[in-house]
Amino acid sequence: MPAIKSGVVGVGHMGQYHVGVYSELHQVDLVGIADTDKARANEIAQRYNTTPYHHAHELIGKVEIVSIAVPTPQHYQVAKDFLEAGVHVLLEKPITQNLKHARELFHIADKHGAILHIGHVERFNGAVQELKRLVNQPIFLESRRLGPYTPRIQDEGVILDLMIHDLDIVLSLVNSKVKKINVVGYSLYSGYEDLANVQIAFENGCLASITASRATQHKIRTLAVTQRDAYLFLNYTDQDIHIHRNAASEHILTRKELRYKQESFVERIFVHKDNPLKLEIMHLLDCATNGVARNISVEEELYSLEIALKIINMMKEEKIIPGDCYNGY
Repeated sequence: MPAIKSGVVGVGHMGQYHVGVYSELHQVDLVGIADTDKARANEIAQRYNTTPYHHAHELIGKVEIVSIAVPTPQHYQVAKDFLEAGVHVLLEKPITQNLKHARELFHIADKHGAILHIGHVERFNGAVQELKRLVNQPIFLESRRLGPYTPRIQDEGVILDLMIHDLDIVLSLVNSKVKKINVVGYSLYSGYEDLANVQIAFENGCLASITASRATQHKIRTLAVTQRDAYLFLNYTDQDIHIHRNAASEHILTRKELRYKQESFVERIFVHKDNPLKLEIMHLLDCATNGVARNISVEEELYSLEIALKIINMMKEEKIIPGDCYNGY
């Protein structure tokens, strides 16, 4: 079977990782990369022994699959051009700036026989895959995605930059529609939200607290799930899961001090660790060449974006961020 011809549009921070993965896959021929920064395009192309282009449309007709990692305002038009040409697309999150354009892209993909996948790479984290098999009727989920400010993110806040990953995972685990949302946040370094906490009540009674920050001088990527019989703790960075069961606590009071003691049976789950981005790209290849069913429905893709945009609009209404933030959203 001949190698499938692939390319990458946008080879900045995230796009360069896509280039690296494509270059390692034996069933793929990385025929070119495109970036409007000519020096950057030439540098990455030379590093991975491929052809540099300086406009996305130059790859049309040369590739069968493309990863698109350009700034969010450009997602709609760039993805639309490739999908209309029948090219399978892996589009980095968030999909687009509004639901109308997102729905349109999926419609175009279906019309032209192309696959459109959204780059929620955490879905392919080995620990997340294992957690989905362990979660059963969750009561409360607490997600934290915290870290220091990075000046390279100039066109969006933490909701679309960071929290959208956790919204996507939480919505998948709870598997219920959102009933109510509360949101608080703070703008510190930019004109967008740099710190946000969202509390969600679901129709099935489950509760979730999701915090995202780029104002925290320590990188944390965790998700905790409370169930009736267990407490599950996932570390995204280490791809690690611990389950606490049969917890017991007591206190000892003496004349000098009060001591608390808590014990639980802790089970560490074995997780097969692999490069999540590599698994994500391989899934797209399977869908495109072998007819494998996508691992998440189009409706779920759109719902994650819908909730993220709703949170942003609530932040505007609460004046947490200026009303002119996210023009076009």
